[in-house]
Amino acid sequence: MANVLEATSRQQFEDFLAKAGKNLAVVHFQAAWAPQCGDMNEVMAELAKAHAHATFVKLEAEAVPDVSEKYDISSVPTFIFFKGGEKVDRLDGAHAAELTKKVQGLAGSGPAPGGAADGGAADLNQRLKKLINAAPCVLFMKGSPQEPRCGFSRQMVALLKEHSVQFSTFDILSDEEVRQGLKAYSNWPTYPQLYVNGELLGGLDIVKELAESGELETTCPKAVTLEHRLKAIINQSPVMLFMKGNKEAARCGFSRQILEVLNSTGVDFDTFDILSDEEVRQGLKAYSNWPTYPQLYVKGELIGGLDIVKELKESGELESVLRGES
Repeated sequence: MANVLEATSRQQFEDFLAKAGKNLAVVHFQAAWAPQCGDMNEVMAELAKAHAHATFVKLEAEAVPDVSEKYDISSVPTFIFFKGGEKVDRLDGAHAAELTKKVQGLAGSGPAPGGAADGGAADLNQRLKKLINAAPCVLFMKGSPQEPRCGFSRQMVALLKEHSVQFSTFDILSDEEVRQGLKAYSNWPTYPQLYVNGELLGGLDIVKELAESGELETTCPKAVTLEHRLKAIINQSPVMLFMKGNKEAARCGFSRQILEVLNSTGVDFDTFDILSDEEVRQGLKAYSNWPTYPQLYVKGELIGGLDIVKELKESGELESVLRGES
């Protein structure tokens, strides 16, 4: 299957898994507002071309909440790997190199043993190129960002996070062929190694120098801060309601009541299920200085919760407020 499918309902999701049968199915739980999800969809498209027998699916996590809840999706991007309809692995976060490695392993398409020496070297170089170019910024390190396995890797991760760099990682301890091959490929004998747009930037010392000179932030892609993320979601629609559940299925009485009031106006609005994303749920309280849900925004500005919306309805002002006329 040479393209990435899109599941917009639980039934569609289950149908795709059923059609995949015993072959690998990779499901990307994503959000349209998250740029890192868009980047990972591009990686998925490339993987789909290389693994014709695997099934690649993207699913809007907030639009199919029952599936997201079943697989404990608390942030995006998250990837769940299935075989025979059963979950076999999981990857949280935008780690393109790690996604590539997992797909290769689970699809049974890792580097073939044996073969001529020249052919083997060419295959390895091709594989290294794919890993290096799997994301705009890739860090080859010992361990993972959550659990670095050497002091240099730990310092590098801390430095990139401090400067809000968005990066993917590859654990060179998990693959001896990559670990040794990358040294020769890049003519750089030590780890960690940081690549930007397919080019070697350097190791820890060079990255430290770039950070001190102020060049690191302009050289590497920036991570999306929580504040920017919240602003993006709030402005996703002229009228945006943060609630428990969604338009079709409110998951608390206050959310149900505010839906009824808004639906009675005939004004279009979008919703965000704060139960699907703990970071947004907690972050928005501080961002807006409003401790409870639901919360209603019009043109990026907080209107208030259920009580205020009810008051506006009773005074006859609600429709004009929703249209941004007052």
